Amino acid sequence: MRPADHDLAFLLQFKNIAWYEDGSVRILDRRVYPAQERFITCRTHGEVAAAITEMVTQSYGPFHAAAMGMALAANECRNRPASEQKAYLKAAANVIANARPTTARKMRTWTDDCERDAGSAIDTGESACDAILRGALSKFSRRYDRFDREARFLLERVPKNPVILTQCYGDADLGMLLRALRERGDDAKFFTPETRPYLQGARLTASAISDMGFDVTLITDNMPGYVLGHKHVDLFTTSADVITLDGFVVNKIGTFQIALAAHYYGVPYYVAGFPDRTHPDISSVTIEERNGDEVRHAMGILTCKPSVRGYYPAFDVTPPDLVTGVATDIGVLKPTELQNYQPAE
Repeated sequence: MRPADHDLAFLLQFKNIAWYEDGSVRILDRRVYPAQERFITCRTHGEVAAAITEMVTQSYGPFHAAAMGMALAANECRNRPASEQKAYLKAAANVIANARPTTARKMRTWTDDCERDAGSAIDTGESACDAILRGALSKFSRRYDRFDREARFLLERVPKNPVILTQCYGDADLGMLLRALRERGDDAKFFTPETRPYLQGARLTASAISDMGFDVTLITDNMPGYVLGHKHVDLFTTSADVITLDGFVVNKIGTFQIALAAHYYGVPYYVAGFPDRTHPDISSVTIEERNGDEVRHAMGILTCKPSVRGYYPAFDVTPPDLVTGVATDIGVLKPTELQNYQPAE
């Protein structure tokens, strides 16, 4: 059986996201890719949490890193009594899950799974680290399989040889859509905004699309409205950091304004992802506001006078009435249908 990450771009292969081996976690530094293919080595679970906070890895990368960080924590406490191991892992889970506030609830579901796998292993005298790694790899594979189903449902809404506008870095959901388009024989074309201030669209999204053999055109973040009105775009699609059960989409800052422009021009907006039961409504979501100094720099270069301030909300909120549908592993749902979502697995 082929692995779930087969035929995907470099960025989407499990070992190139975050990987535990021999007492350390190796994380691809997406802040500098593709100019540099650099991996950050973390030797403690605290360093993994710091890497997540510092945006070394982004999109779904932090969830992979979290699982690997939990394996590292299990290795750190492996020689302690069972009760101390469990306490240590609970504390590590709290540190890792709260590395970024907007996704903390979703991250907690991942660290909870790691704790559960570790606890069972500790009770039977087995290696908690090995148990976490087995569970994590299984979870990674199941998630990719779900994204594959999601992509095939979305593909039913995508015309032949489409022009597609993206926003930020769609991770495996984008990769699976690209794979499905390739298998269907499409000559798809993409427009990708750069996504300041970390330029994920320029460095990550565009790289993944290009790696998988599709035409991709980079645009700046203030061009989507013009492109939607003049370049015959068939659909706008993104992933989401959180999809609430009441139909709101929390995604990289800038998504809302593109959704507004898409609505104005009659271009459908499809979100790829799964409704999050830890967020029953939008009031449960905390929008992360990062250090404004990050906005004043691009790839480490100051772009304004030192006296100029910066402001950086990392995400924005798109309301349900601007969302055409949410592509899930059971089909494309309307935002009003998300309350009843049950995963296929």
